[in-house]
Amino acid sequence: MNNETTTLISLKEAMKRVDDKLQALEAQFKELDFAKDNLTQKFEYHSKTLASQAAQEEMWRAVLALKFTSVELNILYSYVIEVLICLHTRVLEKLPDLVRGLPTLASVLRRKVKNKRIGAVWESVLEEFGLQEGDIIALCTFFIAHGNKAEHYPAKVRQTSIRDVAFLITTVVKNQALQDGLLRAVQVTEKGKAARASKEQKSSLKELIPSVKN
Repeated sequence: MNNETTTLISLKEAMKRVDDKLQALEAQFKELDFAKDNLTQKFEYHSKTLASQAAQEEMWRAVLALKFTSVELNILYSYVIEVLICLHTRVLEKLPDLVRGLPTLASVLRRKVKNKRIGAVWESVLEEFGLQEGDIIALCTFFIAHGNKAEHYPAKVRQTSIRDVAFLITTVVKNQALQDGLLRAVQVTEKGKAARASKEQKSSLKELIPSVKN
């Protein structure tokens, strides 16, 4: 074996060692990238969790700090409970085969996380009523905090008690998320009432207008 052959073999062995080291480094970099991505995901998750917890605590403080008279509280509670009942009813209308398994709105909220079908229907119902998850959190928090001492007022009583509920909400409620949720509850209820009145009016007109045959 001459010197050139020996040199060539040594060069090939050296290149192989370099290649092995490069592959090892590449594997280490992949592990580091994976670890970095994993840590980033955990950090983002914990950040969102902490932000969510902080928002919930702020919501509770805002709800418990509300300074309403008993009449004002009853009126707001009436709007809140009517919207929550309406949402639950609409979900059941879209899922008639799950009526027995979804006896309350709370059961819908629990099961929508793991059941994609219930989750999809829930999202469609929220969109239908122009509501967002943040609104539901605000309304449910209000209901839990004041439901045991509030009384439901029918629409006629609400109208004679307070003329401008929206003004009351924007004046007293300082937490923006809670304020938005309560305002939307009023809007949804009043919109539904207007739609029912329009439907009843059309029905009455049909009865008043004689048919062509008669």
